[in-house]
Amino acid sequence: MIAIIGAGSWGTALAVHLGRAGRPVRLWVREPELLELIGARRENPWFLPGIALPQPVTPMGHVEDAIDGAETIVMAVPSEFFGAVVKSTAAAFRPGVPVVSATKGLDPVRHVRMTELLAEACPRTPVAALSGPTFAREVALGRPTAAVIAGADDEVARSLQQRLGAREFRLYVNRDVVGVEIGGALKNVMAIATGLSDGLGLGENARAALITRGLAEISRLGVALGASPLTFSGLAGIGDLVLTCTGSLSRNRALGLAVAAGRKRAEVEAETRMIAEGVRTIASALTLARRVDVTMPICREVGAVLFEDKPARDALADLLGREMRREDA
Repeated sequence: MIAIIGAGSWGTALAVHLGRAGRPVRLWVREPELLELIGARRENPWFLPGIALPQPVTPMGHVEDAIDGAETIVMAVPSEFFGAVVKSTAAAFRPGVPVVSATKGLDPVRHVRMTELLAEACPRTPVAALSGPTFAREVALGRPTAAVIAGADDEVARSLQQRLGAREFRLYVNRDVVGVEIGGALKNVMAIATGLSDGLGLGENARAALITRGLAEISRLGVALGASPLTFSGLAGIGDLVLTCTGSLSRNRALGLAVAAGRKRAEVEAETRMIAEGVRTIASALTLARRVDVTMPICREVGAVLFEDKPARDALADLLGREMRREDA
């Protein structure tokens, strides 16, 4: 049995995917109102409307009950709540039972990765990260998807590959947990940047430039933090970056589009229960960049637009006005 902690769009999509494959799933739903709706309708009307939960999926309102007896635990809560949920549930984790972070973000207070929080709270528990180009709705619909399961222990990672994967949800194993998590978190910031660019009507050349230079920023930070540069040319790097920067289902790109049209970030976020993780990642990314002496101009300018009310066109002008430099340096 697999426990999924968090019934947002991604946690629900994973539950649908696993249930469709015939694997028993317990899905923890934090909000009592949503739990009641899911129980009555057998779908998640808040976060994944119109997609039925397969019979093997059991929604539950108490996280300890969901975890009890689980062979694998998947954490799918937003990054800003991840630490608190782990802290409150860690005592229920059984030693040796793998815990997988499916959250693409960084802790907003300590600026650490999700698996670092897990390893700290559960030192006797194998931890891994699930990431890659994965829109929740497409996974729930059973459309072909490839993703990465990253863990330091090859045997555990291969076991999770088999337990969580399927023909339409192809999982690749990777040892580079740092790179996979940094790629998954930072691509959201770059998606906001491309949304700003597209919203200003700057064209496809500009979008391609932002994606490419955004990848360079992500790679610089990741490598400085100990990641392998190869990871950023894979699914958790360029794969996830391209999807989130160009896809019609991207919440982060949509937020950038709205801000470019003159709307305030807080106003846009207040209109939906969905969370654009890139907004919460910016401060952590810039803090980490300062620690390891890495420059992240795109990230810095996106932060200025979202939090300092800098006009998006001025941010673009400042990016274009930077000193010319070598690409291969």
